[in-house]
Amino acid sequence: MHIIESGNVAAATGVKLSRAQVIAAYPITPQTPLTEKLSEFVESGELAAEYIPVESEHSAMAVCIAASTAGARAFTATSANGLLYMSEQLHWAVGARLPIVMCVANRGIGAPWTVWNDQQDTISQRDVGWIQIYANDHQQIIDAVIKAFRLAQTVSIPVMVCYDGYLLSHTYMPFEEPAQSSVDSFLPTFAPTHFLDPENPGNFNTVTLPDVRPDVEGVIAPGYIEIRHTLHQDLRAALDTFVEIDREFKKEFGRGGNPLIEEYRCEDADFVAVCIGSLSYQLRDVVDGMRENDVKIGVMGVQMYRPFPDEAIVRALAGKKGVIVFEKALSYGNQGALYADIKSALYKSAERPFIHNYILGLGGREIKTQHLLDALTASCTSPDTFEDAPRWIGLKL
Repeated sequence: MHIIESGNVAAATGVKLSRAQVIAAYPITPQTPLTEKLSEFVESGELAAEYIPVESEHSAMAVCIAASTAGARAFTATSANGLLYMSEQLHWAVGARLPIVMCVANRGIGAPWTVWNDQQDTISQRDVGWIQIYANDHQQIIDAVIKAFRLAQTVSIPVMVCYDGYLLSHTYMPFEEPAQSSVDSFLPTFAPTHFLDPENPGNFNTVTLPDVRPDVEGVIAPGYIEIRHTLHQDLRAALDTFVEIDREFKKEFGRGGNPLIEEYRCEDADFVAVCIGSLSYQLRDVVDGMRENDVKIGVMGVQMYRPFPDEAIVRALAGKKGVIVFEKALSYGNQGALYADIKSALYKSAERPFIHNYILGLGGREIKTQHLLDALTASCTSPDTFEDAPRWIGLKL
């Protein structure tokens, strides 16, 4: 069934179809309509779930942690400073290996206060250990939510589904709502191996000593560093797992095929513009115009940012002359985080393309098509004039 609705409704519909059992909700712009829609689904009986309004984002994640530990499929959503308020609990959720799914409607962080879009909120939390998936349009939002629940319970790692505030959360676009029966076939019932069970009592996540030690049955149990190593290895393996999940999703629903990166006119490109989120679709109009002037350029949108798909990116950029990275976030005092990650991935390449970094759109600053064209033209025609420091688009100093 095709419908025209907002990105927040697309996300809520994905949660409903995934049969979430516990929803913890605290309002924050521009995420609020998502949880409001879920409350409507629960109230109307369309979704059999416990809807728990809480007093803060920290409590929202605490509810999800408790619910997931008890064996329920848990969901929440947030944005900006709300995500930061959860930060302690984000670490706990992933350390406990809980398959929670959370949507984040990307928004700038205060202070100074802003309610407009950039991606500093989720980029600032890229190292907590959660999987991060970014959607470029409404269809990708609903599809990513459904795939996220499958991925989270397969690898026992929580997943963020991120999409641009207002640009996607509040705009209306057509998207297909899959049949419930098809989603049920794709997404198995949540059946955790370890959960709180009165019939089988146990301790979870107690104080862990630095070294390995025997457990109550005399079997050598990992210490803290071994637990962290396992999480890292499982995150890396999640790349292949997500590729396989996307392959099954495409077989079931006819959509997908770009789980890690989404390329546009890159096959014969000399230059590639890279970004995260809906900006990649705006860039398509720019490169189409440049193609008419015989500039071989394409666009690559990074769909999964954590774990970082380094091998896929290196393959996609092999043989290119230049890479131009646009970011709506910044690793302060250094450079764009995506730019730094791509540079690191390309380090071992025998023939590395030049790579430039642009920061733009912070706090909702308008991203004009002409500005993108000017930046790409400058990078493609004068690659040697750039320093390693990022250039800023849209500054009015």
